[in-house]
Amino acid sequence: MEMSSRKMPIGIQDFEKLRTAGYVYVDKTSYLYEIAKEYRPYFLCRPRRFGKSLLLSAMKAYFLGKKELFDGLAIAELEKDWIEYPVIYIDFNIGSNDCLQSVKIALGAILDDYESEWGISEKSINRPFTRLMHLFRSEEATKYNDLPIRFAKLIKNASKKWNRKVVVLVDEYDKALVNTMDNPKIHDELLHFFKSFYGVLKGMDYALRFVFLTGVTKFAKISIFSDLNQLIDISLYDQYAEICGISEAELLTQFQPELHSLAKTTGKTYDETVAEVKKRYDGYRFSEQSASIYNPFSILNTFLQNKYAYYWFKTGTTTFLANTLRKDNFDVRTFDNDIKIAVVAIDEYRANETSLVPLLYQSGYLSIKSYNPEYDEFTLGFPNEEVKYGFLKELLPAFAPQVIMDDSFSASRFIKALCKGDVEQFMRILTAFFASIPYDAIKREHRDEQYYQHLFYLLFTLMGQFVETEVKSAQGRADAVVKTVDSIFVFEFKLEENATAEDALKQIEDNNYLIPYMSDHRRLVKIGIEFSKESKGIQRWLTSD
Repeated sequence: MEMSSRKMPIGIQDFEKLRTAGYVYVDKTSYLYEIAKEYRPYFLCRPRRFGKSLLLSAMKAYFLGKKELFDGLAIAELEKDWIEYPVIYIDFNIGSNDCLQSVKIALGAILDDYESEWGISEKSINRPFTRLMHLFRSEEATKYNDLPIRFAKLIKNASKKWNRKVVVLVDEYDKALVNTMDNPKIHDELLHFFKSFYGVLKGMDYALRFVFLTGVTKFAKISIFSDLNQLIDISLYDQYAEICGISEAELLTQFQPELHSLAKTTGKTYDETVAEVKKRYDGYRFSEQSASIYNPFSILNTFLQNKYAYYWFKTGTTTFLANTLRKDNFDVRTFDNDIKIAVVAIDEYRANETSLVPLLYQSGYLSIKSYNPEYDEFTLGFPNEEVKYGFLKELLPAFAPQVIMDDSFSASRFIKALCKGDVEQFMRILTAFFASIPYDAIKREHRDEQYYQHLFYLLFTLMGQFVETEVKSAQGRADAVVKTVDSIFVFEFKLEENATAEDALKQIEDNNYLIPYMSDHRRLVKIGIEFSKESKGIQRWLTSD
């Protein structure tokens, strides 16, 4: 397989290394300059692996006055002074961050280093790495209970020593909080700690030149958001929508060699290749008016390996989200561009609230599709095929636990039968699928018609078919409508006591569910399915053309 001849900066989060080692860099320094010239604290929320760490590393190099690293970039023409400031850089990408003790030790080690390097604390000592590791297993870790005080003293003393205000950069401020969302006790402990730690910044304005925090989500209980009123959250600003990620203009102007190479390898034309890349990796919008953004991690990996794959989705886990959506009986069919949320509600996550929609948006699983100014609300949906199919595949086990789908055999047989219009065959496969779900896997009260509609949506969508569920007609809703090249299948489910497959077919007829498709050239097939009240599997089904 042909690899990219240019160096793709995958996993390179250090700006200095990227610039000195000759990696490809999409120039974002004009945004950096616009933000950095202000003497204010900022916050930016973006999904994981979207370039936040590299942006923050570039800020660090800029505030350290490393002018040579920016030669040839936009900021080289904009900045004239290149003043060096003391920079406190806190990176939560390092370490496990899975409990309060580990977070305190990691932060303590960072403060130790700065205190020692700058010689501004008598308590500072230069502990070897082995000693640091010992602290993870020692009660001595409690010495880091004074971290907020040490943080404040570090900022104050650094400002005095340098006779300049201090720059504070925090990368992935919320990593520990995101990692512990499925453990309420530890999560609450971390919320309490971070409230006091980040709260230090509120009273240190006199000593701060610039503050910038990045994260995946905005936790409402962190005091920096509730107390630090001057904090500017630019996550939804039109002018900074492209500060991370790759715009279409950047893709088409800066990655021409890679696009042509990918086209050659896949046997497609250049235009077909651009369209395929867009379908798979584009679609992220971070403001009301902005154009869509490509996922940089997937784009760079595609160009490095010269083949398509779901690179970004494979680097994370959605188990917590999937299980919570199932537990809350969330209507997963609304993921296809039909989730409404008020603008004021999209930019923060409250752990005690039931809605996961803000978190799904901030984590990159949903994106802005449109904005309605009349109601000041966004419509959200999957940004692209990578996220859609990756997320739904992760979601399926939450609805059908312990069911193993053989993608190379069962799914292909089902698709072939469906496309051939072989109702007998695909209904046999579907019946076997429902029969394989353990009886006690899903709570009895959750196995209603909506549960089966969700499963239909997941199954058909994952198999590449276009499925619509609860499709409205003049007199009601069909439970599911599945469209193939040659046929349109209209499904109706019956789960009520004494309800039969005959009743399901009659409902399709009586409510005229076929009328919207009468002018379509495809074969119209009605399928009535009767589910067992006991086993909750398919008991009988009938079909009629």
